[in-house]
Formats: sequence, structure tokens, C-alpha cells
Amino acid sequence: MFRGFYTVASGMLAQQRRTEMLTNNMANANTPGFKEDQSSLRAFPEMLLQRMDDQGVNIPTQKGLNLPFNKRIGSLSTGVYMQEAIPAFKQGDLKETGLGTDMALLDVFMPENGSVFFSVAGPNGETQYTRNGNFTVDGQGFLTTASGLQVLNDAGNPIQLTSDQFTVNENGVLSGEGGVTARLGIGFSADANRLIKLGDGLYQTEDGNALANAYNVPNAQFKLQQGFIERSNVDVSRTMTDMMTAYRAFEANQKVLQAYDKSMEKAANEVGRIG
Repeated sequence: MFRGFYTVASGMLAQQRRTEMLTNNMANANTPGFKEDQSSLRAFPEMLLQRMDDQGVNIPTQKGLNLPFNKRIGSLSTGVYMQEAIPAFKQGDLKETGLGTDMALLDVFMPENGSVFFSVAGPNGETQYTRNGNFTVDGQGFLTTASGLQVLNDAGNPIQLTSDQFTVNENGVLSGEGGVTARLGIGFSADANRLIKLGDGLYQTEDGNALANAYNVPNAQFKLQQGFIERSNVDVSRTMTDMMTAYRAFEANQKVLQAYDKSMEKAANEVGRIG
């Protein structure tokens, strides 16, 4: 009976965490470059139940002989858990803003699980990556993200401009006053699912090393679009449906938990009563 409490509780916790993940997706539906998380639910290892007993054997002796006997009852589930939340790096729609500092990455052809990212300087000098091209030029002329991180060129150095009047072609070459200024740093990950999600639309490699230069990867084809931003790839309608499904599953587990509680109350107050 108590094992049932643990099984139901694990189902409620899994659905609660899934609901929190879907809520975060919904909250970032309008965040540029945001990649929705997808959950993976798994069951705990099942337990094999057997009944242990003694089977008597009739033999012509004064004492009988009992041999151990196991009878297989069957397997028992021990619950479920949400194993992990994995970002889905599919392309989001492009939205035209008309701002020269806004840029979007357009995947023309990518290997399976591969993706490209803008390179930015992290707070401790490490290289981080983002799909959010909502950039701006700060007071010192550096091209920065909305959160203030400096955008890097293909040599790993910050990009400093004389003004916000510049152009970027589809190959990432940034031209300002006085000619070519820099080429945007674009990193390529062959398996984007291995990146560490830092929050605020930022990612980092597991070992902290920089990603490969995307311009040198022949099987990764992409273009840059100035005056556009990549919208979130969250499907609002599907996310709402998934949230309702998770809520109903949580509610169903809750009802089972209440049934277990009533059974235990009956066993304690009525079955065990001495008349």
C-alpha cells in the first residue's frame, strides 16, 4: 500500500516539473532566438515480485523435507520521473524590424542536431553563444547584446564601431564608415544538444572551449539577415495543449493519492478495530 503512495507521488512530481518547463516556454514565446525545451519522461526500473514459500515432500522418514519454492507474481512499476529538458534547435520564424543593429541567422542547410550561433563575450571572458540577434551599440561603440555582452568577430575580439550606421551582408561581413570593419563570429556545434544552457538565451560548451568557426564548416550552410530577428520557435497552441495534458495527468494522480489515503484511513480506523 505504501509503495502506491511513492508511485503516485513520483507521477505528480514529474508532471509538476513538466508544467514548469512548459510555463517557461510559454513565458518566452516572444523572446527573440529562444529555443523551447522538450521533456523526456522515463520510468524507474521495474521490480520483479516473487512469493517465497516452502513445499513439503513426502518421503518415508520420520521427519518431512521442506524445499524452498519461489512463485513468480510479476513485475511492479516503481514510478516515473522527468529525466531532462532538452532545447529544440529548430529554426524560428524571422521578423523584420527595420533596425540595422538587429540580425538573424537563417539556417539554409544544417546537419542533424547541428546549429550555428552568434559568439559573445561572457562576463568572465569566456566565449558564450546565442541565437538572439537583438543587438545594440553601446556608448563606447561596441556591438553588444541586449544584456550588455560584447559581440565577437571571427577572430574572437569585440567589434567596435564608430556609429550604428553599418551594413551586414549574408556572409556576415560588417561594413561601416571607412570600409570593411569586421566579420561576425559565428560558431558551429555539430551536436547542439550537448551545449549547456545558461539562461537569458545563452549557451556554453561543456569543456568551455570555443565552437568551430561556422564559416569553415562546408556542410553547414547559413545566411545572415540584417534588419531581422529570429523569433522564438515556441508553438503556442501546442504548448497550451501540452500544459492542459500535464495538468490533467497531475489531477488524475492526485485522485489516486486521495483514494489511497481513504483506504489507509479505513484500514487504521475500521479494519483494525477490536470489537
